Amino acid sequence: MILLCLGDVVSAPGVEAVRRFLPGLKRKYRPDVIVINGENSAVGNGIDRAAAETLFSLGADVITGGNHSFQRKGAEELHEENPALLRPANWGSGCFGTGSCRIDMGRYDLRVISLQGSLFMNPCENPFLTLEALIGEAGPRDITVVDFHGEATAEKQALGWHFAGRAALIFGTHTHVQTNDARILPGGTGYLTDLGMCGARDSILGKGLEPCVHNFIDPEHRMKITDGQAPYMVNGLVAEIDERAGKCLALELINLQETN
Repeated sequence: MILLCLGDVVSAPGVEAVRRFLPGLKRKYRPDVIVINGENSAVGNGIDRAAAETLFSLGADVITGGNHSFQRKGAEELHEENPALLRPANWGSGCFGTGSCRIDMGRYDLRVISLQGSLFMNPCENPFLTLEALIGEAGPRDITVVDFHGEATAEKQALGWHFAGRAALIFGTHTHVQTNDARILPGGTGYLTDLGMCGARDSILGKGLEPCVHNFIDPEHRMKITDGQAPYMVNGLVAEIDERAGKCLALELINLQETN
């Protein structure tokens, strides 16, 4: 099985980047499942119906979430309507929507889990305990993939090592900066600390250069943060999974950029 995972889609430029690059990625890798982090894909921040519907129409099978999943008005209801639109599972069972979903792949089920980190983030339940419980519920047909949306690289690495051998793939999102530590952990778990982002190439985390730089230089006279502009880029990861063993066989980073 081939999994294609794309990093944080940042506002309208991120959606446009996916629109431009995803068709070529699909032709090259022929993925069985596409997972995209879309918690910031609406204009400004959060996710709304227009962004979610566009990402699904472009080929996303699952859209994972993060700390901004419920940022926009109507987001709770949107998540209730779409079982493949995930918010972090460790937001609690009483929260709108769901933090995991299963995709019937015939002989096996692909289970995608969305988690949020606990360090330097909004309050949430312990992601380690939440994932422990979810993996404990896994059936013999389940292959587990985890998007760990977190700020702290140490927390992401700790989660990867703790669950090594019990998930096929664990990758991080949130920082918008792709890391260079893709590896297969003992027990066959594919791991990457952060996928990176989809959005404006010449930007600061997908946002406009001028206001971001200005606000660091003169924080007392802040400029309004705006989205970055073209050219575009996409970051992500392709994983080959042995579905019989539920193990990762190979990983390949994606870092595509438009030229001027």
